[in-house]
Amino acid sequence: MTRLGKDLLGSAALLVLAQTAIVAPAMAQSAPAADSTSADAESSTPIIVTGSRIRQDPLNQASPVTTLDSEAIAKTGLSSVADVLQRLPSSAGGLNTKFNNSGNLGNPPDGGGVGAGSASIDLRYLGAKRTLVLVDGMRYVSGASASGIPNSVDLNSLPEGMIDRIEVLQSGASPLYGSDAIAGVVNIITRSKQEGLRASAQYGQFRQGDGQTQNYNLSYGLGSDRVHVVAGASYVKQQAVRASDRSISLFPNPGQTSCSDPVGGCSSATPLGRFIIGDNNITLRAPVIGRTPVFDPTLVGGDFKQFTSADRFNFAPFNYFETPSERYGGFINAKAEVSEALNFTMKMVYNHRHSQNQAAFLPLFVGPDAGNGNLLDTISIDATNPFNPFGTLSAGTAGGPPANYGFIARRLVEAGQRTYTQDVDTLSVTAGMNGKFDLMGRPWYWDVTAVYGVNDAKQLFTGNVNAAKLAQALGPLAACTGACVPFNIFGGVGSVTPAMLAFVGFDEHARSAQRLQDYEANLSGELFDLPGGPVGIALGVEHRYQFGSFTPDPIIQAGLGADIPAQAASGSFKVDEVYGEIRLPLLKDLPFIQSLELNGAARYSHYSTFGGNTTFTGGANWKPVSDLMLRGSYSESLRAPSIGELYGANSRFDQPLSDPCTSAAGGLFQSNATVRANCVANGVPANGSYVEPQGGQLPVLTGGNKALRPETARTILFGGVYSPEWARGGLASVLNLEVNYYDIKLEGAIASIGADVLLSRCALTGDPLSCSAVKRTPNGFISAINGVLLNTGTVRTKGLDVTFNTRTRATGAGAFGLSIYANYLIKYEEGVPATNGVTVTSYRGTERGSPDQAYPKFKATGVIDWTLGPVSASFTGRYIDSVTEIQNGNKLPSRFYSDFQLTVRPSWLDSRAAFTIGVNNAFNVQPPACISCSLNNYDPTTYDVPGQFGYIRLSYSM
Repeated sequence: MTRLGKDLLGSAALLVLAQTAIVAPAMAQSAPAADSTSADAESSTPIIVTGSRIRQDPLNQASPVTTLDSEAIAKTGLSSVADVLQRLPSSAGGLNTKFNNSGNLGNPPDGGGVGAGSASIDLRYLGAKRTLVLVDGMRYVSGASASGIPNSVDLNSLPEGMIDRIEVLQSGASPLYGSDAIAGVVNIITRSKQEGLRASAQYGQFRQGDGQTQNYNLSYGLGSDRVHVVAGASYVKQQAVRASDRSISLFPNPGQTSCSDPVGGCSSATPLGRFIIGDNNITLRAPVIGRTPVFDPTLVGGDFKQFTSADRFNFAPFNYFETPSERYGGFINAKAEVSEALNFTMKMVYNHRHSQNQAAFLPLFVGPDAGNGNLLDTISIDATNPFNPFGTLSAGTAGGPPANYGFIARRLVEAGQRTYTQDVDTLSVTAGMNGKFDLMGRPWYWDVTAVYGVNDAKQLFTGNVNAAKLAQALGPLAACTGACVPFNIFGGVGSVTPAMLAFVGFDEHARSAQRLQDYEANLSGELFDLPGGPVGIALGVEHRYQFGSFTPDPIIQAGLGADIPAQAASGSFKVDEVYGEIRLPLLKDLPFIQSLELNGAARYSHYSTFGGNTTFTGGANWKPVSDLMLRGSYSESLRAPSIGELYGANSRFDQPLSDPCTSAAGGLFQSNATVRANCVANGVPANGSYVEPQGGQLPVLTGGNKALRPETARTILFGGVYSPEWARGGLASVLNLEVNYYDIKLEGAIASIGADVLLSRCALTGDPLSCSAVKRTPNGFISAINGVLLNTGTVRTKGLDVTFNTRTRATGAGAFGLSIYANYLIKYEEGVPATNGVTVTSYRGTERGSPDQAYPKFKATGVIDWTLGPVSASFTGRYIDSVTEIQNGNKLPSRFYSDFQLTVRPSWLDSRAAFTIGVNNAFNVQPPACISCSLNNYDPTTYDVPGQFGYIRLSYSM
């Protein structure tokens, strides 16, 4: 039995036993206790809200929290929680199914690999690893996709049908929730109470006829006054959108019509081969099948000709624009209210994901300038190879003759496209007890909760080549014995036979795993009265254990793969924490002091990996009048280095970048004497023979660092909420305006110094630290850029969040609502160390390019909805301000997306059924073309897939 199978069996048994214990005594007990995770609008009992552990009225919340209920989620027509959250103006996007990066680009330098097929949320542009995701206030196991050890929750592992609402705390909260809550907290609240059946079925697709999406959700709730059980299941299937079916992604660069265009970008690994041998840079005129090609050094006769940009390979149309995936899962939520003093809770969630990424045929590079960093760079091709027209080609290895060729590049189309298929199982089991008691006439609440989570992922990669077998098949014919078949790398497309592929090719298998054990106990209550009300406190302890591992294929670990290299990695840590929170209501019901309250919290954490640390926060909440609340806070937060960041093994990321040292068009070697001198000092030949087109992929060596220390952050927040009584007394039933200013400073940021920064500083200034990180071959080609993780420097961001909500009372024309959510980015800067001082880069109003991320100055989402009897309609407008690519100055104009939805609830079905039809991006707005972005010539963190997406949905509730 597999490890996950044992976990499932054990968890099921635990659930059955706990359910037996819950149901048996509950039937004869009296009134239920307050629900600590469900905001019951009909209850007068204060509740727990995200951002505080003390029970309070959510209308007096001291922290900025955005709530998305199930109705708001349904209005988007989206089938992924991550896609919904990534539309928030405070969100920077994050990984989603629009990313097709896997082994085709490699592993970014964060130790987490590429979570292909998964999805995450990134608040404030600080990265998903700095946004804490909770489920019912408790931590959830991190995701995995068999390429590394990430430190973020895969939102695609949460069945949509179990979600009641999502609360997004847009402020640092480490003193309350611990590590990772630097940018904010996303708290996903699950359905804990439901009567009867809820079901929905949705189908949608793009106007082009692709991207077909099916989304089915079913849940059923039952119980008595004291026992509540909700169970449900979800199924989502999303078909692919291919790059070849969108005009923006037909070539590696926007607007490109052929590989001979000066903009470059196409690959030198062509199906006909590129051969840099001696002074020759050549390719085949046409495929040569069944014989040894003829090499004529004059290039007049024979099978070879001079290699030109027109011979390069266009890999772009072989990618996915939106990746296919299939997800199914289920949940059960049970609660038994034995008495006010004792209640039991149990939750079990399971999800399976089957997803795929795709890239063009394998680009096979061999030779000393190939830049693989493994055996492929040392392959010598023997003269006895029956397809070799050049004689012995030496790689210049120790003890052998000097190198007489640079590299041979061959696009291995006979092996088919590279595919990366992931199968991921996620299981989470939560069990707890809570209750209420009186102490000195005051209410006190307690809870104890345990969480066990596991994530197991497997990935199958097809289309790879075993370097050892390739070396044997290209080597002396006398050594190619047994199953060995001499390999024809010289004959062009069609010359590699199935027998040759059977010997050198292999299917690559990798897997990863994450484990979480979290135990938490909390106590909250009231101490005594101040003039403004009772003093509230909360105390708690937490013990957490996390484990992560990544196990590549043994052939890859041996360094014998022709694609992205990787080594096995694993690690774990334990943390013990204690926290305290206090609320001091100083005054109330005075002139200009409707209420005045101070609040604060502190948390001490002791990690097995680095020791102890304390974080704290303090704030004030002032209502000068009943209609206006002003608040401010100061907090210090912590993020401990993750398992992947600490123990992630060496790998490579092929980052799309331009080398300023090239003599090709767009390079600075020929036009700038300073750059030329610095590049020559870095290893570029002085004669200008290093000619590589701009915009290619350069190898960045990635890996973790056991010496990493925690990052720390300081957050300042000021804001206010205006809800005038005079407005609510007229036509409006609701009118709220909320404005918040935030200022976050992150120090000791865990990251690598960007490869673009290193290249630029080395070429322009000759900075020794930067130049030492850029390694070149004797012919000037970049063989590696050091991207190992460091505590690099600082990040500073400031901005304004604005939220406006209003709703009219019912009129003869219906009821209307308007909601606006906006973010104005005042500053976003990153500072990284140089040999002397720090290099500070401002990203405000820019597009970073690889890794893709836009930083628009202004983003906003507005929703107008209307209801009249059984009919309701909504319009959602999404605005993204223009940005400029930081690498090349190309401007990406602003975009405005329009989504429409219409719902009918037939009265003859007692409004239990609803039929919905909608279209997203109704006016077919195209994403702005991005030159420096990784794939498909646009930024998938910020913009929609091109095309109008229409959908229909049928839902029913008892």
